Amino acid sequence: MKLILVLAAALCSSSPAADPLTLDQAVARSIENYPAVRVSLEQVSAAAAGVQLARTGFLPKADFLAQVNRATRNNVFGMLMPQATLPSISGPPLHENKMTNVWGTAVGFLVSWEPFDFGLRQANVAAADTVRRRAQAGVARTRLEVGTAAADAFLTILAAEQTVRGAEAAIARGRTVEGVVSALVKSELRPGADAERIKAEIALAETQRIQAEQAVAVARAALAQLLNTPPGEVRALAGRLLDAPPDAEPAAAPLDEHPAAREQSVAIDEAKARLAVLDKAYYPKFLLQGANYARGTGAYPDFRTGGAASGLGPNIVNWGAGFTMQFPLMDLPSIRARKEMEIHKERGEQARHEQLLRDINGRFEKSKAMLDGARRVARQTPVQLNAARTLETQAAARYKAGLATIVEVAEAQRLLAQADVDDSLAKLNVWRSLLAVAAAQGNLDDLLAKVR
Repeated sequence: MKLILVLAAALCSSSPAADPLTLDQAVARSIENYPAVRVSLEQVSAAAAGVQLARTGFLPKADFLAQVNRATRNNVFGMLMPQATLPSISGPPLHENKMTNVWGTAVGFLVSWEPFDFGLRQANVAAADTVRRRAQAGVARTRLEVGTAAADAFLTILAAEQTVRGAEAAIARGRTVEGVVSALVKSELRPGADAERIKAEIALAETQRIQAEQAVAVARAALAQLLNTPPGEVRALAGRLLDAPPDAEPAAAPLDEHPAAREQSVAIDEAKARLAVLDKAYYPKFLLQGANYARGTGAYPDFRTGGAASGLGPNIVNWGAGFTMQFPLMDLPSIRARKEMEIHKERGEQARHEQLLRDINGRFEKSKAMLDGARRVARQTPVQLNAARTLETQAAARYKAGLATIVEVAEAQRLLAQADVDDSLAKLNVWRSLLAVAAAQGNLDDLLAKVR
């Protein structure tokens, strides 16, 4: 009794089976859940932040400094080349080298602003914006690829399920014939080899069903990967996909409208934007600067030193304002070399764009040829199925009347099983060809609208 209650509670608490998915639902969920799409979206966000970073170049820069040190005060005449190792020291040189040390403090504030830059900062913003636009185009391309993969996996599930159904029908027909053969063998009207032959045909149909069920499981696992859900919860709702698709001829879409082509077109713009930045790089840099600072020291100009706490606080204040010009005199060779690199990169992107357009057009023409062939096959399979049904019925009747052999019956059943599966798959192959056309055009919306 307790076991029954436990089983009943487990059944009541178990989660309900997942609802079957239509094709458009599978595509939408895969685009929403697949990590590759989220990666592309995050790249767009990062590129947008890069645009904001480039725009901060128009803002003034302000630096604050505070320092306290305890050091000796020996200073010498002479030049010291610019470097980042030896600390600088101010004041008159001493006549002797002593290790007397004093406190030193400094507090300062510096503001720098570049009033004009001959378009360099705007060029940097434009370059960052092309990175953002390329990332956005990459999102559209990734969505198309993920949606196409999900739709293809969905159609594969339906095709495998139709193969399972055909194998099960073949097994059922074989069982029926097996009963007739067994009766005739027992009555010694047929040899025992006939019974063994029909058992072999049933075993072959069983093997085909197992292989088809394996294909269903593999296809469900592929779609489950895109949907981020357990394979056992993936169920495909055929809807109109088992009906004959419309016969409308697909219209050729502009090649440049394909997401991959748009992404590559922006890649060319990105290379041009980097080249524009280099065109603005070899110009002087002008800075408006203002500073306010205070220093304190325990060392006096007459070479005396103050008390123990002398110099701990700033006591000398200065301010200043100025206009600074910097010019990268020797940067021209490196800028020219970088421009040469960018020119070749731009040419490479243009060649890649041309190749991509050719590939897209080739895929579209191939998919159109596949669609035409699939439609012609779909018009012939009903004729093949009706003929196979008639042949199987006649072969079974002739066998019962002793006018045919078991080989003829087995052959007729094989033809019927194959024709049954071919007729089911023919319609799905047309839909698969329509999917290939839509993917080549770069837009699945029209296809999804037809199956709703």
